Amino acid sequence: MLNRIFGLETEYGLLINSDDPDHSPSWLAHRVIDHLFRTQHQGVLDQHYRGYDEPPGNGGFLLNAGRLYVDMGHVEFASPECNTLFDLVASDRAGDRLIQQALEELGLGEKVSFIKNNIDHGTDATFGSHENYLVTRRFPFNLKGLNYLIPFLVTRQIFTGSGRIGAAENSESWIPLHQGDSKIPGSHDASGRLTIPYQISQRADHIVNDFFEWVQHNRSIVNTRDEPLADPNQYRRIHLLLGDSNMAETATALKMGTTGLVLQLIEEGHMPTGLDLDDPVLALKEISRDPDRKWIVRLASGARASAFDIQEQFLKAAQKHCRGQDEETDWVLEEWEAVLTDLHGPYDKLIGRVDWASKLWLLESFREEEHLTWEDPWLRSLDLEYHNVHPQRGLFYGLEEEGRAPRLTTETAVELAIQNPPRNTRAFGRGELVRHLIGKDWSKDPPLDSSKDRRFPHYVINWSIFQLRGYPPFPMPDPFKTYVQQVRSHLTAQQNQGALNP
Repeated sequence: MLNRIFGLETEYGLLINSDDPDHSPSWLAHRVIDHLFRTQHQGVLDQHYRGYDEPPGNGGFLLNAGRLYVDMGHVEFASPECNTLFDLVASDRAGDRLIQQALEELGLGEKVSFIKNNIDHGTDATFGSHENYLVTRRFPFNLKGLNYLIPFLVTRQIFTGSGRIGAAENSESWIPLHQGDSKIPGSHDASGRLTIPYQISQRADHIVNDFFEWVQHNRSIVNTRDEPLADPNQYRRIHLLLGDSNMAETATALKMGTTGLVLQLIEEGHMPTGLDLDDPVLALKEISRDPDRKWIVRLASGARASAFDIQEQFLKAAQKHCRGQDEETDWVLEEWEAVLTDLHGPYDKLIGRVDWASKLWLLESFREEEHLTWEDPWLRSLDLEYHNVHPQRGLFYGLEEEGRAPRLTTETAVELAIQNPPRNTRAFGRGELVRHLIGKDWSKDPPLDSSKDRRFPHYVINWSIFQLRGYPPFPMPDPFKTYVQQVRSHLTAQQNQGALNP
């Protein structure tokens, strides 16, 4: 994709297959981290505090230059910086594979499951799949500029949503949704409980604002904190909270690729206009919960429009201004048009490419075969199993085995992405650093000159800078540069200095 760095952050649900578990999900999450870093040496653990909730040893950078850590009790994988959708999808799958392999090696594969979804049916809790897009500092990061993005983001769920049974009754201790706003669609049973058999998005119920700076408790469509993780004079990072975790490779690539193209339209001044939504948060829920899948929303002008209409306007603008710029862009444009066309027909035409449709087909087939109602707990269990990252147990992987879900990657590419970063971004240089630190004998470090040095950890690694104890910081401000030769030279100089100071 043209001038774009992508990244995904995935928080995994952890399901203990026991009514009387021996350990908590949080304990098991830390057990997986310890196994991967301390036993399997797949990366190096942080030796410094990243905040009050991330002490040393909570996680670290991997050989593939991504980060694996525990966040609010969840294992979270942040992909390395990727310049292509192929690399991003391969890295995303590598994260799934890495944590599943850890369960198997720990002997927990039959007792514990990692679930790549965004909701807990029992508690209404949500956990995220955050998207990151690098833009230049010239991007109009203001209300006017970001408002161009909102109609696209709210309506893209028709092909990016992962689907779910039911609805959240209570969003982060707010007033229950069915009591707080009678406009939000959904029926109620005799006791007044909200009943939604099936909706297309998992995160829609938990988004309560269009723009907000913080991530938790007031989740917004666009997170507005200014944290570029790069040179702040040149770059910004668009950080999105509204998306679902995807199992289908096509859905992941389309989610990121179409959003990247819309950001390009905004950067270049080619975005469609007149699509502002009257109430974006309400529209997000209306689309997700529409049982007829007509997906009609109200615009700020008072007119009504469908999600199809809005998406097709963005598609036409991207076709006009972006077609032909590179092979990956053309693939996104072709798949975007194809999925919108197929969405006009029966949803089973989307099996394997769109997660909500794939899951709905599986659940409907099972429900009819077993004569179940939508309230049956068996269906909720299958809802979770669709997202199980165990290759032999996850229901989505069954679709792949049957040839019903197209692959963008290969098994070889995913295996390579477990221990190797993309070679055309800053991740390459960081991967070299991690590989060096894994094999380093710290006893051969040069003697420490001061008590200040003694308090400094052996190394500190962040996304855009690192420092080894006793040596100057090494900044990596440009995610488009690999820094690999510079990192190698820096490490060689450090080794040579150590040899001169036995």
